[in-house]
Amino acid sequence: MIGTGKMGMAAAAAARQSGHEIVFEINHLNRADFSIDDLKKVDIVIEFTQPDAVVDNLYWCLEAGIPVVSGTTGWHDQYAEVYTRFEKEKGSLLTATNFSVGVNIMFELSKQLASWMKDHPQYQPSMQETHHTRKLDKPSGTAVTLALDVLQNHPQYKNWGLREGNNTPENNVLPIRSIRENDVIGMHEVTWTSPIDKISIAHEAFNRDGFAQGAVLAAEWLRGKIGVFGMADVLFGERKQK
Repeated sequence: MIGTGKMGMAAAAAARQSGHEIVFEINHLNRADFSIDDLKKVDIVIEFTQPDAVVDNLYWCLEAGIPVVSGTTGWHDQYAEVYTRFEKEKGSLLTATNFSVGVNIMFELSKQLASWMKDHPQYQPSMQETHHTRKLDKPSGTAVTLALDVLQNHPQYKNWGLREGNNTPENNVLPIRSIRENDVIGMHEVTWTSPIDKISIAHEAFNRDGFAQGAVLAAEWLRGKIGVFGMADVLFGERKQK
């Protein structure tokens, strides 16, 4: 386990409950104590750290030849570089902005709805996400994934942008409102509003168990595979188009 914050520890607990052994618990305080040879003693790594640390951690696993599952968010601007290197060096990586089975079903529903809305321009999309005050990235990685899915499936929208206060969204920009409140695990909602009605798809996490169990499921699925994957591969048996 690389990362011993709340999500890392939740994933470690879920792994133990599933009968797995946590060989090492690595964080920014003790990472210098571990070598490539140490990393080679494990079957797979689960990584939950910070945006400024994740890429180095992924390349460390790649150098060791160890499959890695990463749930760190906030580094999507470096994803293409990481994807290319793992594919070129025949590494094994599974990344997700959210490992919850429910959220990944929501991703699929939202993509389909956005595609249908191409023929109904009277509906305008908006998004809102709410998390605990300790969450660093804004909007959440899950919200970014939802937004990009809308952009890919509805040609009218070219970009997403944070909506602050009561400012009016720009044309062709999908607005995302980010809220930070104490002790909120995670809430996401995609809404399509017309002058006469609205349609919403929403997900609320009651605890971290769904994320942790999904990360363990992903790790079990990834072992023995080569390539770069996402939760759609795990849950729906289809390799995501990158």
